[in-house]
Amino acid sequence: MRITLNGDPYELGEPMTISRLLARLDIDPRRVAVEHNLVVVKRAAYASTTVRAEDTVEIVNFVGGG
Repeated sequence: MRITLNGDPYELGEPMTISRLLARLDIDPRRVAVEHNLVVVKRAAYASTTVRAEDTVEIVNFVGGG
């Protein structure tokens, strides 16, 4: 199944939660914001929000600086 991930096509073998997608991508969920189909997902909902075929996911990393 194909999704759009940060503007690019990305293949997933099956529907999965945002938590599982982040783990697959080796991304720390505490350091990102996730938008799923144009809606910002609260971190508490990562485990219950499922990404399916044709969905759009944007992952934005927080960057510290000073």
